[in-house]
Order: sequence, then structure tokens, then C-alpha cells
Amino acid sequence: MTASLEQLRRCHFAVDLGAARTRVYVKGTGLVVDQPSAAAVNTRTGALIAVGELAEKMTGRTPHYIRVVRPVSGGTVVDIEMAQRMLRHLLGDKMRRALRRKPILRAAACTPHDADPLAQRAAIETLVGLGVRKVELVDTLIAAAIGCGLPVEQPEATMIMVCGAAATQVAVLSLGSIVTAERLPVGGEAVDQAIVQHLRHEHELILPSQSVRPLQLALSGNGLTAHGPASTEIHGRDVATGLARSVQVDTAAVRDAIQAPLTAILDGIGKVLRACPPDLVADLADRGIMMVGGSALLPGLDQMLRQATGMPVHIAERPDVCAVQGLGAMLEGRITPLALDPLGT
Repeated sequence: MTASLEQLRRCHFAVDLGAARTRVYVKGTGLVVDQPSAAAVNTRTGALIAVGELAEKMTGRTPHYIRVVRPVSGGTVVDIEMAQRMLRHLLGDKMRRALRRKPILRAAACTPHDADPLAQRAAIETLVGLGVRKVELVDTLIAAAIGCGLPVEQPEATMIMVCGAAATQVAVLSLGSIVTAERLPVGGEAVDQAIVQHLRHEHELILPSQSVRPLQLALSGNGLTAHGPASTEIHGRDVATGLARSVQVDTAAVRDAIQAPLTAILDGIGKVLRACPPDLVADLADRGIMMVGGSALLPGLDQMLRQATGMPVHIAERPDVCAVQGLGAMLEGRITPLALDPLGT
């Protein structure tokens, strides 16, 4: 599925359509779009009211005739027409005019590991609707590994974990290719949902969607370890009365509530390591795991993985934009593959 570097160097821009955020990298310009993958639509007229940050703020706050939709789920386009409209508005008229001047507009796009042909086709159709003549698909794992500076073209093993909103992808890379990989349907949204369910069952409190992230930040300091803050105050709506109410939430209980989705991630890492050749596993004992993706910043997740695996765990400098930066590096020709030409006899 991953295109060759020669094909990618001909591309004019790259798109990372993530479940949470959409990012666009333009060759020679850099990252030009980094916005939430959300669009607000007037259901009476079909008009697009807002995209990106503004549409995200509208979530859960709109009248009945305005609907906030997410055209991308788990890194896969589920509504091609809406994804095209969202991308057009995010790029803006000036950038779209500049791209349309290219005689044959080419683009690169990230797709999740083991994406089925329909998911790949949806990504291609979305960009073709913007006037792109040729679309090159790149595996998110390889793009993210290049974006965070891992030496993926070398014969040593590198392990990467892409922590997305809807899924977590774990892989061992060597010689520029994926040796073994696993895609888990557990991500940042699963952790958010576990917190929401815990508060509903234990405190009879419905948490606004905008308040889940502050609760995760309240776990910071030592995060998911037992040395974090003992409690934090949360505001929400009472299940029975519907009135606004505040409760003191025990952070230790919240840490227990989110163990289930995090344990699934640990199981996925174990499965990848068991399927990996012993020589590469020996390399990983020294190199460890590199975490990228927006959910890699979940407080204390790296410490938990370190304790469970006994391997070094690192978080990329800017984990949320690694995939699109990796695509950009390939577009700009900053990656040199290891020459593996056939030997003459």
C-alpha cells in the first residue's frame, strides 16, 4: 500500500485524515491545516455553517436543526461528500487556487494499517473530489515513524505505537517496512467513554463532552500512577433531577476505571512482540517503544507501559503531528532509502 519515495516526491501536498483532527502539509510551505475533523450542518438547508475548531465548540450545544458531524471515523472516511466540503473550507480559497495551478495535481494521504480496499477507495475519492489527479497512499505507521525521526530504513528494529482517538496501532519496523503490526480498536475515545461511564454509575452524573479532557489533565503530575492528586472537582448534570451538580471525584477510582482500555493496548503490544523475530526483539530491549499520536499525551500512559513491558518508552517531541510531518519529509525528499540493489554475479 505504501507508495515509493520517487512517487511521493512528485506529490504537491499531503493529507492526514484522522478521527480527531485533519492535517494538511503543502510542499514548500509546511503544515497549513491542523483542525478538528468536525463540521456543523444546517439540516433544513444543507448549508455548512462551521468547520474545525468552531464546529468542535458547537458539539452538544446546538439547536435541533444544526448537527455537528464527523466525516472521518477511526482514520477512515465514512462520509466522502462531507469530508470534501470540510477540506475545501479548511484549505481556504487562496490555497486551493494555488494548488489548482499545478498541471497534474498529486497528493499523498495516510491510511491506517490493514485498511480494507473500501477505506482506501474512500480516501482516494475524497481527494479526487478536490481536483487531485493522482493519489498516493502511505501507511500511517511508516509516516509517523519517519515524522518522529526513527531510522526506519536501517536493518535495526524500531517499535512505534500510534495512539489515535479511535484506534491504537502498534508495529515493529525494519528496512523501511513493517515486520509485524497490530491495530486495536481502542484509543483516546475509549478512555474518555470509560471515564463518562464511571461518573454516571458511581456518582449519577452526566459529564459534558467538553469536560472529559480536563479530568484527564487532573490526573497529571504522576498521571495514572498512584502518586497523582487524591481528588478533583467535576461539574455535570444530575441523572435524576437534571440539575447542575458538582462532585468530588476520587482520581484513584478513575484510574481503575480506565484500566480496561489500557490493558487492551498492553495485550496488543504483547501480541506484536510474540510475532516478532527474536533478533529484532533484542534490538527493542535497548531502543524501546516510541509513542506518537494525540492520545500519547494521556498522563502517565508512558509510565504504565514502561512498568508493564520493562522496555524504555519515549514520547515524540510533537506526537500529534508526526504522521503528517513524516509525509512532508517524504514529499520534500528528505528521506534517503537504504540501497538494496541486486548484487551482480
